[in-house]
Amino acid sequence: AAAAGAHRPGPLKQQNKAHKGGKHSGAAQRRAGGRVPVKAQARRRLRELSRVDRRHQALQLRRQRKEAVLVEKRSLGSRDGPPHLVVLVPLHSRAAAHDTLRLLQSQDAAVVRVGEGRADDFALLCPRLKQRWRFVTAQAGNLHAVLDLAKVADSLLFILDPADGWDSAGEHCLSCLFAQGLPTYALAVPGVTDLPPKKRIDAKKKLAKAIEKRFPEAKLFPLSTEQESCLLLRHLSAQKQRHLAFRDRRAHLLAAAAEFVPSQESDLIGTLKVSGFVRGQTLNVNSLVHIVGHGDFQLSQVDAPPDPFSLNPRVVKGQKRSQDMEVQDDSVNGTNEMEEDIKVLMKADPIKQESLQSEVVPDPMEGEQTWPTEEELQEAEASLKANRRVVKVPKGTSKYQAAWIVDDEEGGSEKDDDDDDIDDDMMEEAVSQEGESSAEEEQPAEEECETMSISECLRDEQYDDKVEEDEQMLERYKQERMDEMFPDEVDTPRDVPARVRFQKYRGLKSFRTSPWDPKENLPRDYARIFQFQDFSRTRKNLFRQIEKEETEGASVVGWYVTLHVCNVPVSVMESFKEGKPLVLFSLLPHEQKMSVLNFLVRRHPSNSEPVRAKEELIFHCGFRRFRASPLFSQHTSADKHKLERFLRPDAALVVTVYAPITFPPASVLLFKQRSNGMHDLIATGSLLSVDPDRIVVKRLVLSGHPFKIFTKTAVVRYMFFNREDVMWFKPVELRTKWGRRGHIKEPLGTHGHMKCHFDGQLKSQDTVLLNLYKRVFPKWTYDPHVPEPVPWLRSESLLPVQEVEME
Repeated sequence: AAAAGAHRPGPLKQQNKAHKGGKHSGAAQRRAGGRVPVKAQARRRLRELSRVDRRHQALQLRRQRKEAVLVEKRSLGSRDGPPHLVVLVPLHSRAAAHDTLRLLQSQDAAVVRVGEGRADDFALLCPRLKQRWRFVTAQAGNLHAVLDLAKVADSLLFILDPADGWDSAGEHCLSCLFAQGLPTYALAVPGVTDLPPKKRIDAKKKLAKAIEKRFPEAKLFPLSTEQESCLLLRHLSAQKQRHLAFRDRRAHLLAAAAEFVPSQESDLIGTLKVSGFVRGQTLNVNSLVHIVGHGDFQLSQVDAPPDPFSLNPRVVKGQKRSQDMEVQDDSVNGTNEMEEDIKVLMKADPIKQESLQSEVVPDPMEGEQTWPTEEELQEAEASLKANRRVVKVPKGTSKYQAAWIVDDEEGGSEKDDDDDDIDDDMMEEAVSQEGESSAEEEQPAEEECETMSISECLRDEQYDDKVEEDEQMLERYKQERMDEMFPDEVDTPRDVPARVRFQKYRGLKSFRTSPWDPKENLPRDYARIFQFQDFSRTRKNLFRQIEKEETEGASVVGWYVTLHVCNVPVSVMESFKEGKPLVLFSLLPHEQKMSVLNFLVRRHPSNSEPVRAKEELIFHCGFRRFRASPLFSQHTSADKHKLERFLRPDAALVVTVYAPITFPPASVLLFKQRSNGMHDLIATGSLLSVDPDRIVVKRLVLSGHPFKIFTKTAVVRYMFFNREDVMWFKPVELRTKWGRRGHIKEPLGTHGHMKCHFDGQLKSQDTVLLNLYKRVFPKWTYDPHVPEPVPWLRSESLLPVQEVEME
């Protein structure tokens, strides 16, 4: 019985009465003092299933999941669903995509060109298999095109070289795709028959060993004959689809055709009519759309033109009769037929339409005092009557002037005198600053010389650009090394008092437990952003609404539609004509608004150059890409997070920027642009939260050295250099590198020596430290326009990038 499992009592189990001990004594009732204990509600017993019922339930759940996968497979590429979108990604300079496309087109299927007759973009219709595919080739070396197409692709077809697999550019491309989120993929190896017969087996073994790390349990498909291409098509249509969360919750579309209609006011802005198949979620005409790489826009209308890639094209009435008749104007008739076939699905409602407003316009008078009420005015008048005094004044003096006259016997306190002295100092400083500014205004020639100093920098760069870059990189390596050896330590300035230099910093008793108000001393940029009362609750409600399909708008998933996008610049159409992919994503509510985004990232092993905080980086977050200058901070569970000056290679850090709201999950890639225009992958990660209240604290450490050591006291020098600074920082707790804690007792002399008390005797080689903290905020440098990267330099090797560079 023990081996068969735990015994479960049946419904006829004997129930004995509970023991009633202790109820006869009233001691417990007297202790309760009349309080009645809370009555626990009896839980409804779940019906315990028998072994046969449990097996049956598990079998039903398995069948439901299997049926859902089969329905998804059958709908993709079928007559009722969108075509199976396959993106070809060549991973080697010798891996030619046109040979693969030629083999795929040789199937017993109709080939329909997409766009303006481009050979690398076509649809394959196979009525025999009841399947349709659309094949798009990513431009070799164009990283943005590869990542944009991978955002919407159903399957990626990697083209490998039979001898080397992939080169350094292919390795870089794979790193970016894995970090962004890899959809379903397949590996094709064309040109195996071109190798000598003796080398084919060795090449196949080498290739299988090479893909083992990147693609475990992946199958290589040789692609040299029509039969092999047919097997590849069957594999693509039958394999299970991988889901990317950021695109499954949003409607997205890859443009098959586009038309630009200029507006009446200007030829540079107009309406862009984008046609393609809707995928993901249902489309709402009142929501905003994001054109990847170009920005957010509003929709005015959604049309349903006839499907150009239909497996069973419908026959137009009167078509047979028109064959016997002479057609005078084919183009006009075709246009009329097209106009008749186009149906308007949805039109935008100006009342329900989402606004494009991304920032709050701050009111400068919002923080001012409001007009006093009648009660406050009466209280002020009563206080004036109570404090009224009689003063002798010259003739003609007003009440306002008389209020400022002080009697001879009335003496001011020392505090008031000190305040007046401070006010006088501030006035003198303001006057001196005004004098300096006026002196600068009187000398415009010096200003012109300062602004024209760019030409000299340009000349120096042209003279020896390489050496200057090396010197800057060496300086960064030194700073990163010093920050690792002496974290956050700074030298106390000699020319400026420490109490002035560090006046914005404060001391904390405990970094973990000391309170810090998140709404204290916020910058002006915080008046421009949006904040949720409860971000996680809003996200849950929104995703629950998506799952229940309660949003307005017709369910057009899988339909071929035309979106009328308003106020689009003509540059979007020009980039589409150049052959770059045009990808649209519908935005969830609030996703066009600016806030503070926090990303959890980890340094990518292919890059080891030092990256300072507040350097401009390029972000690929979900379906967006933008430029910003981030802050780096530690990833902890506390309410305060220490700023990191450099991106650490050995730990996960949180990156904080001003950016449009995005609901997680969403992947993020960080790139750094070189001087030659290439983009280096710096770090990868995911979106952590949208939280402006996350406190990032910068720490400064002032260090001193023990000069004379006693039992529990010591004289410390070199931390401060005047007596006033020692008195100013006296309340702040001290610590040492060897774990002692203490505080400043009193200053000694006038040159910054101080007597300190510790919880134990110091060692002569110990260092005394004083921690100061200040909250920091990111810079508002958000720029949605990212320049196209220069193609990655290829080297014919299967090794990772860093190993190639070391050789």
